[in-house]
Parts: sequence; structure tokens; C-alpha cells
Amino acid sequence: MARPRKPLLSRAGIVAAALALVDTEGLAAVSTRRLAAELGVSGPSLYNHFRTKDEILDAVADTVVGEVDLSMFEGCADWRAALTAWARSYRAALTAHPNIVPFLAQGPGRRPAGLRMADAVFGAMVEAGWPVADATLIGAMMRYFVAGSALGSFARGFVGDPAAYDPSAYPHLGQAHLLPGHQQRVDEGAFEMGLTALLDGLAVRFVTPTRVPEGD
Repeated sequence: MARPRKPLLSRAGIVAAALALVDTEGLAAVSTRRLAAELGVSGPSLYNHFRTKDEILDAVADTVVGEVDLSMFEGCADWRAALTAWARSYRAALTAHPNIVPFLAQGPGRRPAGLRMADAVFGAMVEAGWPVADATLIGAMMRYFVAGSALGSFARGFVGDPAAYDPSAYPHLGQAHLLPGHQQRVDEGAFEMGLTALLDGLAVRFVTPTRVPEGD
């Protein structure tokens, strides 16, 4: 039998299958055996591309982070506008794949896209005049905030049954059963309010650096 012209497996194909599995069934569903079955190959064949399951998840996480727009940090003239645009793009990437967020929350590790993002944020903040220590904290703070907002829905955490909210026990939750029907508005509104509050707080702390004129 003639050998196929194209290999049955590729790193991109494995990552795509793993991401689909994470999206539909969660992190716990990913195993080399399960992925091999999904791809219609033998388990050991995956090891030609990835040595461990964690390497596969690293690649999945990096693929998701690679969807985040970083162009706003190029020649950044307004650190606040850049952080705003980045946070929105970052959240959009994570909310499209919320099941990978707990893995991503561990940090960038050696993942190229994650390191590029950390480098872009830190570099832009330092160039804007933030002290190095503050620039590090800003990157961490924004990551915590965005990952937390993408991890789950506040509104979806409430049941739609009015009987669940006994007014004698919960006198202020008489309208809580309506929240699931307004999930997107509540969750996006909370994110935007929190983002504005964070950036307002940073703006109070920021001191425009004094630049010494050339020749002095």
C-alpha cells in the first residue's frame, strides 16, 4: 500500500482536537488516549509531536493567548487606552474558551504567545513612564482581573426560580431570578465597570515622568 502523501498527524491538528475537547468537556477530559481516539490514531503516535499531556495543554493555552490583539502596545502613546483595548481583546479570547482559563491562570511558563503578551504589556508600561516594579504589578493585576471575569458568569450563577429566594431569608434578592436572562448585559457591564475602576485608580497613582531637555 502506498504511503499517504500527508502525515496523519500534525501539531496543529492535535492542538485543534484538544482545544475542541477542552471547550466541550473541560480540562479533565483531555488525555493522550482520548485524543488519539478522537483523531483516529494510536496513542503512541501522539508522542512524535508532544511528550506529555501537559505539553499539549501548553500548546492549547498558547493558541488561545495567541488570539489576543497586542497591536495597541506598538508605539503606545496612551497607556490607559492601550490597557483598555488589550483587556477587552484578552477577555474575548478567554470567554471564547473558558475551560482553559484555570490552566492559563498558572502563568505564561515557557509559552511563546504568553511571554510575548507579558513582554508587550510590561514594555509599554515602562515606556509610558511607569516604574519597573509598578509595571510588573499592573501586568499581574490585569491578568487576575481579566481571567477572573472570564472564568464564569455571575448572572448564570442564579437560578431562574423565584421560589428560591425566600424574602424572609433574602430580603434584597426579589429580582435575582431575572439575572440569568440578562447574563451578557450583567457580565459585560461588570467587566467594563471593574476595568474603568481599575484604570481610574491607576491614573491617580501615575505621575508623568519629567523629561530632561536634550543638551541640558
